[in-house]
Amino acid sequence: MGTRKAMSTATQRPLALVTGASSGIGYELARQFADNGFDLVVTAEDAELVSAAERFREDGAQVTAVRVDLATAGGVDELYGTVRAAGRPLAAAALNAGVGAGGAFATDTELADELRVIDLNVRSTVHLAKYVVRDMVARGEGRILFSSSIAATMPGAFQAVYNASKSFVQSFAVALREELKDSGVTITSLMPGPTDTEFFERADMLDTRVGSGPKDDPSDVARMGFQALMSGDERVIAASMKTKLQGRASGALPDGAKAKMHRKMAEPGKGKR
Repeated sequence: MGTRKAMSTATQRPLALVTGASSGIGYELARQFADNGFDLVVTAEDAELVSAAERFREDGAQVTAVRVDLATAGGVDELYGTVRAAGRPLAAAALNAGVGAGGAFATDTELADELRVIDLNVRSTVHLAKYVVRDMVARGEGRILFSSSIAATMPGAFQAVYNASKSFVQSFAVALREELKDSGVTITSLMPGPTDTEFFERADMLDTRVGSGPKDDPSDVARMGFQALMSGDERVIAASMKTKLQGRASGALPDGAKAKMHRKMAEPGKGKR
């Protein structure tokens, strides 16, 4: 599966890659890049990518849209093959694509769903980062934004695999930042809290406290992420004060206490009625 519309190379705008760009935080990140003078390569698995790409063009960007499944190795290879075929250096990349799976690990969730969480959130992130980092380091410049999560800071009772996947992404991003500190390539991690996207519906978490509670605006999250990326910051916790306070408090709590706290937020059937 793969559809694409190519861009002209007759442009002086820098090129950015955004994954998971059809909706939510990824869509808003792509809007940030387009509004700030970047052309785009955008990708997602769903058909909404086509209409999203048209809106990015309305913002002045030349856009190549690549509809692939990044949970597969072939999807990652096809995407980056398209980036290389553009014949232009990649100035920035937002590795944002991800998926969740909520419920009790022993009884509620399907193994196939949880393996897909790992394949998309972890495996594809490493696979794509390998290509992006290699080429940016060879050039001596570039910016990479990893979409981590405030969930990376706590063991995720009733969201065990997802939180673990985001802990991986967060550790991976900070480690790469240290490795690349003298390379001209910057690494930034974006750590949103609950955000008003399709995530909770897709993860079957609408009956949880976190799924039914207040959420941040994805445009605010993306704006803060873009600003942190362009500033070369290590990380940004976005976007509300509640999320920021939660991120700060997590460092002072033992893991067991954080797991209990997460249980209250993510246990099925405990949401607002």
